[in-house]
Amino acid sequence: MDYFQILCAIGAAFLAIYYYYISTHDHWKNRGIPGPKPTVFVGNFLEILTGKMSISDKVKQLYDEYKREPIFGIFEGRVPVLVINDLNMIQDVLVSDFTVFADRGFPIFPKAEPLGEHLFALEPKRWRPLRMKLSPTFTSGRLKEMFPLVVECAGNLEKYLDRVAKRNDPVECREVAAKFTTDVIGSCAFGISMNALSNEESEFRKMGKRLFMPCLKQSLRDMCRQFMPFVYNQFGSALQPEGVDQFLKNVVRDTMKYREENNITRPDFINTLIELKNHPDKLENVELTNALLTAQAFVFFAAGFETSSTTMAHALYELAQHQDIQDKLREEIRETYQKNDGVLTYQAIKDMKYLDKVFKETLRKYPVLPLLTRNASEKYTFKGTKITVEKGTKLWIPVYGIQKDPNVYPDPENFDPERFNDVAEATRHPMAYLPFGSGPRNCIGSRFAYYQSKVGITTIIRNHKVNLCEETLMPYKSEPRLFLLAPRKGMYLKITNCKA
Repeated sequence: MDYFQILCAIGAAFLAIYYYYISTHDHWKNRGIPGPKPTVFVGNFLEILTGKMSISDKVKQLYDEYKREPIFGIFEGRVPVLVINDLNMIQDVLVSDFTVFADRGFPIFPKAEPLGEHLFALEPKRWRPLRMKLSPTFTSGRLKEMFPLVVECAGNLEKYLDRVAKRNDPVECREVAAKFTTDVIGSCAFGISMNALSNEESEFRKMGKRLFMPCLKQSLRDMCRQFMPFVYNQFGSALQPEGVDQFLKNVVRDTMKYREENNITRPDFINTLIELKNHPDKLENVELTNALLTAQAFVFFAAGFETSSTTMAHALYELAQHQDIQDKLREEIRETYQKNDGVLTYQAIKDMKYLDKVFKETLRKYPVLPLLTRNASEKYTFKGTKITVEKGTKLWIPVYGIQKDPNVYPDPENFDPERFNDVAEATRHPMAYLPFGSGPRNCIGSRFAYYQSKVGITTIIRNHKVNLCEETLMPYKSEPRLFLLAPRKGMYLKITNCKA
């Protein structure tokens, strides 16, 4: 074969690949649905792949451009995605017609991601029975039983803060919060003292950092997963955070074995997994493997510490900028402690109305998940419209865009907890606030996240003051290499003692 033939073969291969990637790009145009023009290979994700923009900022940019439309179309590479802006249509997808949209549409790669078959990503067939069996872990009764463990971790956080305050140096508050939430998850989910606050060499904290630390390897993993799934399924295991899967497998296996051998029962997540393991017949149509069990512990660990710690950091960031709000919150916290003889109780956290407003406004302005995804399991026509989606259509719900829409939340960049007083909440559409999703497939751990985060914020603000410093990120910028909304280069604040 001469050089000309080789060049022709290369050219033909390139054209075939090129055509493959652009062959779907008329999908929305042919259906009369507006949307931005896609780029070959990457669709509408070019700025994200080049690190110029986070997925959160991209969601907001697209929403702002097309928010006058009930829907618009974009492309993940060559895959068409329908973005839904209309709040009534969102309610149909998440709640009213949930059975059609029960699938989140996340691909699962058992070979590349041994612990990827978890509740967040599972297809409806396995998700439904697993959700039903895991839900009792997060009832009010169980949370009350766990609450003393959370308070115990808060006591360690208080001691840690006292040491930090004496140094008078800027503090990376997201890391402090992550140490606290890691200890809470360890105690409440695994029955293990993880010692992240007292031990800088805590293995659990090291593994947590590896999971969410922005790096080139993570960027390659996300890019390959998104745009070359066939390649990722074969070689993606080499791109996983080193040692994390095996570490958690060992922890879950050893903890379950120890409890069974010593007849130990605790009201936590591991106990629920033991019950499932011993009664696999209760999970209809689900093959209960060790990997599937461990995957559920993995997602509880990963999501449990990261989302809550980031939310705590965002709350502290806003409180440092609004000292009047911080003082009002501190006053409520101290009054509550006084009423309860200096003891923090489950009911006390529930009764702190201003704390609840601050927490909700934090999640309004900084939803950890910037979007929700769903997949249509059958052909579907939206009520009162002529808009029809085919079976298999992927849908996005732009949470970050909606929650920063001035037509929904006037002056959305202003941090105002009073947006969540009873009157204001009653007048808003229920789909205007979706930090934990909505409907049957909302976040299973949302209650746990509420209490864990609120206890952490309460502990910090009660006897300590947070202030801005030279290292504080101003204005706020999100980390472009993470899917979750998180501050770029950390959240540095000054923490000082202000004990009464």
